Parts: sequence; structure tokens; C-alpha cells
Amino acid sequence: MKRNVYFFSDKEYVTKEEILNKIGIRGRRAMELAELQLPILPGFLIDAEIASDLAEATIKSHLQGFFKKLEAGTGKRFGNPNNPMLVKIVISPSLVITHYPTLHNYGLTDSTLPGFVKFVGENFGHHEVQFLCKGTLEIEARIAELEDKEKYAQRIRQAADKLDKQLSSKMSARERDASVKEILPLLPEGFFSGDAYDQLEIAIQRISHMLSLDEMNNRDTALLIQPMVYGNYGRDSASGNFYTRNIVTGDKMLQGEFYQSAFDSIGATGRDINSIEKKYLSELEKIGRIVEDHFKEIRSIRFTIENKKLWLIDQRAVMIKSTQSEIQTLLDLYNRKVVDDRYAVATVKPQQLNEILHPVINPASVAKMKALEGGIAGAPGAAIGRVFFTTEGLLDAYKDAQLKGADTRLILCMPATFAEDVKAIEVATGVLSNEGGYSAHASVVARQYGKVSLVKPDMRIRGKKATVDSVTISEGDYLTLNVPYYGDPAVYLGTAELIEPDPEDSGLLEFNKLVQKYVDTEAFHVRANADTPRDAGLAKSFGAAGIGLCRTEHMFFHEKRINIFREMILSDTLEERKAALKKLQGFQKSDFYGILKAMSPYEVTIRLLDAPLHEFLPHNDEEMKKFIDHLRSNGGKAIAEREVRARCDALAEFNPMLGHRGCRIAVSYPEIYEMQIRALFEAVYQLQKERIPVHPEIMIPIIMNESELKLLIYGKKIEGGSIRGLVDIEEEVRTSLKASKMPYKIGTMIELPVAALGAGQIARYAEFFSFGTNDLTQTTLGLSRDDFNSFMPDYTQFDVLDGNPFQILNDHVKELIELATRRGRLTRPDLITGLCGEHGAIPDNIRFCMEAGLNYVSCSSYSVPIAALTIAQINIERAAEKK
Repeated sequence: MKRNVYFFSDKEYVTKEEILNKIGIRGRRAMELAELQLPILPGFLIDAEIASDLAEATIKSHLQGFFKKLEAGTGKRFGNPNNPMLVKIVISPSLVITHYPTLHNYGLTDSTLPGFVKFVGENFGHHEVQFLCKGTLEIEARIAELEDKEKYAQRIRQAADKLDKQLSSKMSARERDASVKEILPLLPEGFFSGDAYDQLEIAIQRISHMLSLDEMNNRDTALLIQPMVYGNYGRDSASGNFYTRNIVTGDKMLQGEFYQSAFDSIGATGRDINSIEKKYLSELEKIGRIVEDHFKEIRSIRFTIENKKLWLIDQRAVMIKSTQSEIQTLLDLYNRKVVDDRYAVATVKPQQLNEILHPVINPASVAKMKALEGGIAGAPGAAIGRVFFTTEGLLDAYKDAQLKGADTRLILCMPATFAEDVKAIEVATGVLSNEGGYSAHASVVARQYGKVSLVKPDMRIRGKKATVDSVTISEGDYLTLNVPYYGDPAVYLGTAELIEPDPEDSGLLEFNKLVQKYVDTEAFHVRANADTPRDAGLAKSFGAAGIGLCRTEHMFFHEKRINIFREMILSDTLEERKAALKKLQGFQKSDFYGILKAMSPYEVTIRLLDAPLHEFLPHNDEEMKKFIDHLRSNGGKAIAEREVRARCDALAEFNPMLGHRGCRIAVSYPEIYEMQIRALFEAVYQLQKERIPVHPEIMIPIIMNESELKLLIYGKKIEGGSIRGLVDIEEEVRTSLKASKMPYKIGTMIELPVAALGAGQIARYAEFFSFGTNDLTQTTLGLSRDDFNSFMPDYTQFDVLDGNPFQILNDHVKELIELATRRGRLTRPDLITGLCGEHGAIPDNIRFCMEAGLNYVSCSSYSVPIAALTIAQINIERAAEKK
């Protein structure tokens, strides 16, 4: 037996992996503390090779030999009637797949109980006898179940359950003693009447018998035997537990509680661990640093002080720590050279950063709030606000709250959002909708602006009310949206407490500096989807090396521009249209100037107007009234509302996604792109004059063949009409400003299968490809991203599709990306390729893009750190494989 038993203490331990593999999880944790030479209670382990074979073994004489070391370490003797040492048995499996009972207080017999009571009190002494009996009964019940003695097992279970209730109830010592006598017939024979070694031998034999019967035990379960110490063993005793640092903020201060003169927290009043007597605090702080440095993470530690002697009981990993605390721990370890930057970067899971980039709910604040659970996560985080059901209603409420100094937190609730709702999403704290899903307009825009988005298909909206099940939500009601990256989303009725993110205080910006060491901007990198200077600056601070998608259509929805744009759309003549565009040109120049300057010296990809024109037209009576008032107040001709509505209806399309949008609008109305190009290069050459380096890239959307691209880039004259090429417009602007030519690129978005197949021809004119995977997924699979979620559960149930194709790239979409990249580079070897759909922040998609030879991914500003960390970890992984 000796060769299968391993002693441990702060001076003796085992490090051989073959032995550690035989002592289970708890055994390894104890051995780890021993290896660190910390004040762990001495103990010994019976390894998994023999732990299941001791049911008939005589082990009393062997035990007595091992106990001499335990007694020397604790100053007590096992079985001594005056000051008895008690022990616990911990069942230590190699995997956490089975729950085993807590087995404490072996050595409490008829002869040792009086001596134990002298130190802990009569009631607690008898309480511990009950606890010993409860654990023993649970072992006996499990044996009876495994031997198919169901009725007997049920009888024992009932007795154990009764004891369990009595343990937490107020009883006298005499009553506790009487309850034990009631269940004595159910305990193994001689359990209390013999000496302490007899009791322990019986216990080990019965536990071993249970393990031999248990099919869940694959001979990989060990037994740990260790003395008990008590935090109520005299005046100078205490018990407690603590984390090695704050698990929410990561502050380098112990977090936990201790219980003076108490065995544990039950029935005791806890005090802040930092208020414990100074000599103990100093020792615990030192232990915390040693343990944290060894495991390279926050750990939880249990301890007991018995008669002025500090003992460590156990240590374990912390599952509930925040991402912020993990990052702060890694930064501290890195700054003290405990770990290198590679370890720090490789340790954090990319999607964990969602928690640190968005507000999260304090769980305690929603414990008693009504929750409407479920839904589809559109953009993670938490948001509080009064709910409004229209863009106009929300914007008016926002302005009113600003004027009155009232609460400006608002939530937009609509079936679905469109381009004209972008301003409301930007102002709101969150968006609640019931159509679409992760790739719906509301979700995409919310992620771009760092707002929260939740789609609840079971919600019904009628006027200014919404219902979920039997709950009615009225306009002006306060809601709290909770959309965690991991876990189920929920809507809470009322206001919760939020923990707001702070990239600097959280350590994210410092951590991001370590990440950037492993992101080569000359190779594969991350850009941002950004439409404003603020978003561009934010993305750059997060590590974005450029803008991969600037959606210019969002710029026209500003309240000072939208009606001018509508005026342009409904113009009767080319001259009227150009006059309206001239008014917009100054706005566009200002937009481009700010974005290019904010992202200097990196590339900025400007996507020319993509959205169908009808999306810009009035969609309700209030918008229509404002538009007509605009026409009349600006010296325009009087126009009847009926006529405006008729023109709007004429522009409506049955399938606008595949209709008159993107480059097709430019073929019909080339003056729109002409205005945008003029505004862009006026901004570029102004920045050139200011000596600010910029790198503009012009992206033409929804191209289906090379003829479209050639036409728009170089222009064409035909009898009765002409289109001016974009290069000619740039040259005209440059000449008028007497500027030197600035390098720029013209490319296209590959978002149609036909464009991917024709990439070789398109690359004759395109200097870069940007894969718009939202539309490419829709057009490849024939699925609408806004409607797919209505039947996605059915497809998931029957495994028709492997996951959500609007989150994880479909294999056939990947094939088109690889094919287009390959064909494009056969024509143009230096072709730059990137992905700018909402797929760009998902780690699996990023790995594919790197393997497929793309140059970058582009995602919302708040997803840039996630994408950058993914890239860094893949680069670290690849470097390790080469060694």
C-alpha cells in the first residue's frame, strides 16, 4: 500500500506527472499548494490505482504509520480523548463529472467527543457528529442504489435529508444527540463504538466499495485524507476565504471575508478580509501573490486560523471573474516579468472583450425585477432608457430632455429600422425590434455606434404599445436591455444598475499595446467600419489600421441634409438635381475631411452611395410635412402632397436589394457620384496642403461585371449622352486647386456571385476588392438576412444549415471569396483584398480570411479590439508551429 500513498506538507510534495495523474483534481490542488511551500495542512493521498480496491483490506496498521506525520504537523493526536485530531476524506476524481458528499470529522467517537467539546462547545460538537453521520449516510445510500436496493436507499436518503435540515436549524445538544441515536442502525456496525482508527478504516472501506460499484469511476478517483482545523477552536481562531485580487475591477487588493471564532460562514457575520489582524493580512497577501504568480491568474483561497496558526484549506480557479480583472491581472504579471507579452495576449479569449467594451448589468440590481427572457442578440451590452416607438418621437423626447435637464436615456422600439432611423439609434442607448436578427439593419448600426440591440420575435408592436406574452410596454416606460455575449438576453421592466466600461481604467488600451506587437499592419490587419470622425478616432485608438468601409449614405440622413437630398431625388431636371447636389457638396467635403484626418496616415475606403433612393424618401406623415415645408420655405415651387406621394410611390421597388442601387444609380444619375468625388478630393487636397498624409480608396458598390466598373472609372460618350469618369473628375479638381497628384485607389465591393466569378475581368479595373459578405451571403444562399430568423429555428432543429450563415461564413461563400481572390490576383498580382461585412469580427471568419490570403477584415469600431486580438493569437500560434 505504501507505494500508492503520497504524503504532502509545506516541506514534502510530489511533482512527477505520472503520480499527479493518479491523485485527482483535489489531490493536484493540494499538491500544488505544498509545492509552493505554503502553510497547507499536511495530508496524504491514496491514489486511483488502489482507491477502489480497499473494501476488504485491513488498513488500520498502515494508517497509524501515516498519521504520525499528520500529528507532528498539527500538534494533536488522532484518537486522543483530551485534544483529538479529526480528519476529512475528500473523494478526488480526475474529472468533475460526479458529485460526491462532503466527508468531515472522522475520529469523532464516543471516547473523543468530550475532549472535542471542551474546545468548540457542546452544541457545535454534537452538530459535527450530525455532519459526520450525514456524509456517512450519503455514502451508504449511494452503495444501496448501486446494488439496486432502492427501498433501502430511499430510507437512508430520507434520514440523511432529515439530518441536513437539522444541521441548519436551532437545536440543543441533547436534541442533536437524540437525532444521531435514531439513525445509528443505518450506520456501519461499530462506527462509533470502536476507536478512531476503526472508524476511519470502516469509512475508507465503504467509500472504496462505493467507488468499485460506480460506473462513473474509471479507476481514476483518489482519496485525500487531511486533518480538520476549526475557526472556532478558541478565542484566537477564525475561518475565511478570499480572492487574490478584486474579481470585478482587478484592483490589487484581497477580496473576501473572514469569520472570527467561527467554523465557517453559516450563522456567522462576515467581515472584510482586509480588516483582519495585520499579521494575518500580511501573510495572506503574501500567499495571494505567490499563488497568483504561480497559476498566472486570480485564485480563490480558503483558510482557517486555529489557535493563532494559519492553515490553507484549499485553492481553486475563479470562474466568475470579469474580463477587466483578468486583463488587469495579466498586465500586472507582465509588468513584473512573471509572464511575457505572448502569454498575456494568448490567454484572453477574443469574444471576452465584448464585456469590457460595453456596459454590463450588476446582477444584484435585477434580482427582483420582472424579466422578459429570450430573443436574438444583435449587439452586446446593457442599456437603460424610456422606450419610444418612432424615430421622431425619440428624437423629440431627447431634445425635450436636454432642454429640461432630464434623463436623456432612451430606447428605440420598432419592428425594424431603416437608413432614416440611424440618427435615433445614434442618440438612443439601445434598440429593441422584432424583425431580423444579428445582421438586421438595427443590429448592424447598433454595433457600429456601440449601442445595444435585441431582436424579440415574440414581441408585438401596435402604435405606441408593445406586448410580450401578457406584459404590455407603453411609450415612456423604463426598460433595461441585457444582451450578454455569453448567455440568454432579457428585457427587464424598470431600471437596473449598470457597470459602465472604461477602456483606459479597464486596462484595455494598455493590453491593446501588447496585442499590436503581434499584428503586422503590412500583412493581415484590422480596419474599421466608420462613417464619422468620432468613430474613426475611436477605432484608431483601439488599434484599427484604416477604415475598410465608410458608408456615405448614412451621412445624408442628418436633419440638415435629408430634405436637400430628397429634393435632389425628386428633381424634374438635371439642372435642379445638380443645384441640390451642390448644396450637399460642402457637407460631404467636411465629412471626408474629418474622417481622413482622424485616420491619418492609414487607408480610408469610401464607399460611394449604395442605398436605393426610395430609402431616403419620407416614410410617414410627419416626415412628409417637414419635406413639403422645406420645399416651400426654400423658394421652391408649390407642390401638392399628393404629387410628392405619387413620385415616392413611383420610386418604390419590389426587390430593392437587387434593384436600383449602388453603381446602378450612378449609371442613371452620374452627377451623384460626381458630387461625391469632387467633395472627396477637395478634402484630400486640403489635407495635402496642411501636410497631413492621407490614403483615400474609392469603393464602387454592387458591381456585377467589368463593363460597369470601366464605365464609371473612365466614363463614356455616346450619341445623346455621356458619363464623366471618376478619374477625370479627380483631375479636374486637382487642376483647379493647382495641387500635386495624390495617390489613391479605385476598387469595388464583391457582393454578388457573378462578380466573384468574374473577378479576373473586374480586376483589370479594380485595384482592390472588398468582400461585402452580408449581401454575398444573401445572394449566394438566396436568404434574406432580415427574414431568415423567422424560420431559422426550424432549420437549426433539423440541421439543415450549420449555424447562422450571417454570423459564421457559409462554406460556399468562402469558396467564392477564395475563387475571387485567386482569379483577381492572376490579373493583378498586387490586388488588395479585404472583408467588410458583419462577419469581420468573428474569430472563425478571421482565421479563414488569413488562410485565404486576404489582407484585412473591417468591422465596427467596438469590435476592432476583438478582431485584433484574434489576429494576434493566430500569429502567435503560427510562429509556435514554425519552431
